[in-house]
Amino acid sequence: MHDDNDDPARGASGASAAADDAATSATAATGPTGQATVRVAIVDDHESVRLGIRAACQDAGFEVVATSASVSELWVALAGSGCDVVVLDLSLGDGFTVTENVQHALSIGAAVLVHSIADRVGLVREALAAGAAGVIPKSAATSAVVAAIAAVARGDVLNNLEWASAIDADREFGKAQLAQRERDVLHLYASGLPLSQVALKLGIKTSTAKEYLDRIRAKYVEVGRPARSKVELLRRAVEDGILAFDETGNVD
Repeated sequence: MHDDNDDPARGASGASAAADDAATSATAATGPTGQATVRVAIVDDHESVRLGIRAACQDAGFEVVATSASVSELWVALAGSGCDVVVLDLSLGDGFTVTENVQHALSIGAAVLVHSIADRVGLVREALAAGAAGVIPKSAATSAVVAAIAAVARGDVLNNLEWASAIDADREFGKAQLAQRERDVLHLYASGLPLSQVALKLGIKTSTAKEYLDRIRAKYVEVGRPARSKVELLRRAVEDGILAFDETGNVD
């Protein structure tokens, strides 16, 4: 398991050689209509898939800024330059979890469009929970992939069959989708520690811990499960498996 704070490019041996050359389209920074050109990066461990999406994007007038076989290699290929949408395969075999790859891609400042085999519902659910903006199956026509990229770049959410199937198949989507640090704060606070001690244990400021707590409460409100008091937070933590009780009834 990799630490979310690790540089995802760290340890990527020979990443520069393994990554495809960063590619830019012949279009300028703005398209013929004067609108900003969508900058796309493609991450897939199959070269034929990368080449196919790249060609479709360039035909659509998008700027393909990089293609690579992993998110670690993408960081190397981008070398700090920007990107609007990352088209991401979920089965890369790079040692990172789906959540880690999605979050690393998001940290570039891009929206993430999952491009995966439709029957991998579990991986799709994980990607959506990690913050992916939408899903497009690998069986989709290239025109559908291009349309999905454009939609995600506009900030739209894809409400397609793959997205709906992933959510409908998972009752866990009723949970507030908490980041790991938010879960850490909730675990300590709901188990009885005052906020100052929570901050001390996590090595953060008390004001920062309070900000995390405010976000946690807001997320529970969003899913229709408000937690205004510490007792309600404890209940939500137990319901969502963040806290458990041992045989004596004490918080584990």
